[in-house]
Amino acid sequence: MQHAIVSRDEWTKARLALLKDEKEFTKLRDRLGEKRRALPWVKVDKTYTFSTPEGQVTLSDLFAGRSQLFVKHFMLGPGQPLQCVGCSLEVDHVDDILPHLENHDLTYVAIARAPIDEIETVRQRMGWRFRWVSSYGSDFNYDFNVSFTPEQVASGMAVYNYRQAPEWVGQLQDLSGNSVFYRDETGQIFHTYSSFSRGGEEFLGIYRFFDVTPKGRNETGPYRSLGDWARPKNMYGKGGSVEPNGRYHRPDCACAAHVE
Repeated sequence: MQHAIVSRDEWTKARLALLKDEKEFTKLRDRLGEKRRALPWVKVDKTYTFSTPEGQVTLSDLFAGRSQLFVKHFMLGPGQPLQCVGCSLEVDHVDDILPHLENHDLTYVAIARAPIDEIETVRQRMGWRFRWVSSYGSDFNYDFNVSFTPEQVASGMAVYNYRQAPEWVGQLQDLSGNSVFYRDETGQIFHTYSSFSRGGEEFLGIYRFFDVTPKGRNETGPYRSLGDWARPKNMYGKGGSVEPNGRYHRPDCACAAHVE
């Protein structure tokens, strides 16, 4: 893209014109936030149990004494050693802001369907400190539309991002998302919000940096998304590949995905 080279005064005039649009966008984002918070709630009556390194806990336990719970639905199924680069990039934003979230009456937890020992292997390898629990054996992932049985997919009953899930999810069984819950003074729990697919970009602060730089997101590869460039933070410069679904493969990976 060619850029005009202008005087400081001309640049300031152009910048002020853009500032007008930015201010309108900020106001629009504020109104959108109000609409999100005004959504009706759904009472969660089912008891969900999760595995942690310390033992079994309930959904209520995950609030850790706070009234608000943010759940990252991490795309990691049983026996899946390959990380989702999008989920990994998203949670990389979290550790250092945990004290700020918790001071704001908000607990952050990642949940995946993989067994807890497999989760711990990934968490320790990546050096993540946030709480990450397993919903293995629970209906939680299925009830919140981030995991799917082959029967659901075959019958067209699998729902992702508020519409019928594409057939290719049958090969994955697990996808990513984010959900928010509220617990009132009596202990009742309510589901207040969920987002999926590109909705996760709301929690990718790195894009705010990219979007103001000359190259932008520079997602010019085959996926036109973060799969073109994002890698687990410990694998940059070491090769490897990413599937269209976002799963990363190390350079020495010999799994079935590489068998022709």
